[in-house]
Amino acid sequence: MRMVRQKTQIRKIESLAARQVTFSKRRKGLFKKAQELSTLCDVDIALVVFSATGKLFHYCPSSMSEVLERHGRLQSQNVGEVQQLSHEMEIVRRRAVMLSQELEEKSCELRQMKGEDIQGLDLKELSKLEDIIASGLAAVVKTKGERMLNEISTLKKKEAQLLEEKAYLKQQLARMDTCVGQRGIQDQCSQHCSLELTISDMSSEDPAHNYNVSSLYTCLKLGLPSSD
Repeated sequence: MRMVRQKTQIRKIESLAARQVTFSKRRKGLFKKAQELSTLCDVDIALVVFSATGKLFHYCPSSMSEVLERHGRLQSQNVGEVQQLSHEMEIVRRRAVMLSQELEEKSCELRQMKGEDIQGLDLKELSKLEDIIASGLAAVVKTKGERMLNEISTLKKKEAQLLEEKAYLKQQLARMDTCVGQRGIQDQCSQHCSLELTISDMSSEDPAHNYNVSSLYTCLKLGLPSSD
């Protein structure tokens, strides 16, 4: 059966002797890990440790002063960026507060224009509100009149267009009626001519038959039909 290793609780070691022994072991392990990281990854490392008694231990594969100076420059740059960001955030906050106040004022004016929340206004404020409403009403009436005139003009154009289309359709209908009448006359003339030719053929084919051709010819007439 495999034994499960218990985790060591990370807390301050009360015994001074045990604490010094643990510090010595862990410090050496920490410096070893720092050396491996610097060698494997080719990075600059500056490790500074002060013991409980105030003794200094440090590790740096390169120049400690150069690494610390570089850290100081970056720290100053970061501080400047943080300050700039804080300044910009303060500007945004003030702008948001100003917009919020402006929104509240405009909302109050809108309610007052609707006749709400006007009990606390004095005569001067009421007169100013009346002038604003009157000016807005005049603008609304003017815009409404312009829109109505535009609608009337559009309707008149549509009416003229419909009248033109109506006249065109009437003209086309009259032409169609004329064509139909002329075609009917031509059909009647064709029927009369066909009947006359048929009778003429009958009389010429067999003279022995006693056709009363004279009586047939008296009933056939070429030309337009009479009004009777």
